[in-house]
Amino acid sequence: MKTISIISLLLVAVACNNTRQTAADDTATVDGDTTRATIQVPETGCYANTFGSDTVQLKVEVFPNVVTGTLSYNFFEKDRNSGEIEGRLMGDTLLADYNFMSEGKRSVRQVVFLIRDGAAIEGYGASEEKDGKMVFKDLKQIDFSKGIKLAEVSCVEEVQP
Repeated sequence: MKTISIISLLLVAVACNNTRQTAADDTATVDGDTTRATIQVPETGCYANTFGSDTVQLKVEVFPNVVTGTLSYNFFEKDRNSGEIEGRLMGDTLLADYNFMSEGKRSVRQVVFLIRDGAAIEGYGASEEKDGKMVFKDLKQIDFSKGIKLAEVSCVEEVQP
């Protein structure tokens, strides 16, 4: 009698475990290949500075392996530069390619920002053209001391009526 009770208990436990495992399983099998669906939600940060009639705005979306976003320079009485960035975050330093339109022409150049303490500070250094884009000659020589300092701002855009 005890043997039947123990066997019954084991069967119920195994059945319950199988049910829970199936309900929690979010994998899919396609042609024998098992894949797991994941959604990556980026960490987003927005930064801006308005000085006089000039405005610089940066929006970054940080994923595990890449940083994307937008960057725009709107200097008074000069052509506006606006485009996308794609790069990587190395500690608190963002190094990215800035693909932008200026004077009706598409260009690409490297940009670098030091992101810390609620600010993004643009770095500058000697550049050269390589493979159709402007790149820094030596990343170790980047100077952040005179760069444009952007303060962290809300990423929510106001809707105009």
